Amino acid sequence: MKQENIRNVAIIAHVDHGKTTLVDRLLYAAGAFRENQRVEERVLDSNDQERERGITILSKNIAIKYGDVKINVIDTPGHADFGGEVERVLNMADGALLIVDAFEGPMPQTRFVLRHALALGLRIVVVVNKIDRPGARPDEVVDEVFDLMVELDANDEQLDFPVVFASAVNGYARYSHDDENMDMIPLLDTIVNKVPSPDCEPSGPVALQICTVDHSSFVGRIGVGRLYSGTMHKNEQALVIKNDGTRYNTSIKQVMVFSDLGKEEVAEATAGDIIAVVGVEDADIGDMVTSRENPIRLDPIEVEQPTMAVVFEPSTSPLVGREGDIVGGRQIRERLLKEAESNISMRITDVPDSTGMEVAGRGVLHLSVLMETMRREGFEFQVGRPRVIIKKDEHGNKLEPIEEATVDVPSEYAGKAIEVFGTAGGEMIDMYQRGEDTHLVFKIPSRGTMGLRTRLLNATRGEAVMFHHFSEYGAYRGEMGHRKNGSMIAMDTGKSVAYALDTLQQRGKLFVGPGEDCYEGMIVGESAKEGDMVVNVEKSKNLGNQRSSSADKAISLTPPQTFTLEEALEYIEDDELVEVTPQSIRLRKRLLSAIDRKKANKQ
Repeated sequence: MKQENIRNVAIIAHVDHGKTTLVDRLLYAAGAFRENQRVEERVLDSNDQERERGITILSKNIAIKYGDVKINVIDTPGHADFGGEVERVLNMADGALLIVDAFEGPMPQTRFVLRHALALGLRIVVVVNKIDRPGARPDEVVDEVFDLMVELDANDEQLDFPVVFASAVNGYARYSHDDENMDMIPLLDTIVNKVPSPDCEPSGPVALQICTVDHSSFVGRIGVGRLYSGTMHKNEQALVIKNDGTRYNTSIKQVMVFSDLGKEEVAEATAGDIIAVVGVEDADIGDMVTSRENPIRLDPIEVEQPTMAVVFEPSTSPLVGREGDIVGGRQIRERLLKEAESNISMRITDVPDSTGMEVAGRGVLHLSVLMETMRREGFEFQVGRPRVIIKKDEHGNKLEPIEEATVDVPSEYAGKAIEVFGTAGGEMIDMYQRGEDTHLVFKIPSRGTMGLRTRLLNATRGEAVMFHHFSEYGAYRGEMGHRKNGSMIAMDTGKSVAYALDTLQQRGKLFVGPGEDCYEGMIVGESAKEGDMVVNVEKSKNLGNQRSSSADKAISLTPPQTFTLEEALEYIEDDELVEVTPQSIRLRKRLLSAIDRKKANKQ
């Protein structure tokens, strides 16, 4: 039976193609805001990190009322590292809006999310966004999307996709890119007319599969998912079937449906809708909430496995506890296990020697977002260099994750970009001209992507645009070169002095400025030569009793190089750590004492 008054639609696209801005405009068009209401741009990017980075990290649910139809919209992340979010929430949708930039066309992440949407049989509506952008080529982009769908084995019905042209930032959608319409109504009409309504059985046994876990400090865990059949009532007696097959009875305390930007409590919800329930104590992704008399079990939600891992350890720095409130290993472990419950694409395990926890994720950005969240919560910890997860085939040969990287670079720098990839184990598989730019496609081991963006931007004077995403596990490519330059390592604990730094900046790049707390074993700079160098950053000028005829020259220090979390993780070597606190990101040696490091090198 079709629920004609409901449409469930996911919004999928490459990062920065305008998904979240488009959702804003749909909310305005449906009258979700008062005329005088002050609304932030990209209203769904509610998380601080999402606003700062300008990307969506967590998928969000909203509902738009358009005429008699309720449109449940799921905004998904566009970055490949958060693909786990996309894969599981697509299960809730019947159709997908594929947003494509009118200038750039389909990009690597477009292929990644579109493959999943087509495999689930979703109805695709193509939205060519940013048609007001200089150099926009909407008709060519539609042809490129068609070619991509053919390549991804779309069926005939999926290939007959409706197209809407839009400029989300200016708030209009059109059936043809050169008509004069100035509102979003064509897109809303297309969703209602082209996206199929949910096919379900409202009078059947209750069957809800949890796809997202929300948390409230008042009611605890909230399970969000699509109600596939039946009618869910408040205080309903239900059976929970966990992923591992264990079962227990529960009572549903609250039933909520999505309304505009929030949730609304209801007495009952019917099949086909996306709902949130309170009462499943340990709700996990993939759990079934179903009828006790006629239990229904759907296929478990499967997500691609992580490809990169990093070890979180309690900080052993001499400065530990000065900036963060939570420094204990037990608290860090509890926080990471809590993350594992809601983040299905992360795998968190104890390290064999119990010194820390190994966190495996999709990439450096995926891992660094967790670190950034924890440091903002007041945690202090240290992490080692990320390592790729190696597998073995049936013959015992080593396999490593291979990424597909695409680079758009001005043609004059194409040779340098190819050279940078060549030194990182990359292999070029495609190259073509697009206007004044050259489009390059490489297959490169995940190990080779560490620090690659920085080297590429340096080689192309900041002109290159690069994206990479996991492609497959391939043959191990052998050992790779490491950082050639050695480190400048502080010899003692104390504050850095401008006089000492002035001498040191002639011998390399500095990572600290004057007056900063340093300790023995902390990395304070990069030497211009190979090999580590132990330096004294506290050395001050000895004052004599003779007055100089020319006053001492003012010391002129170059501003120190600062690292973001991702840059720090990509910079360090195996014998180094990143110390993360709420206020600082410091680099240090794993063994702080110079004597201990010498002993370790001899062994």
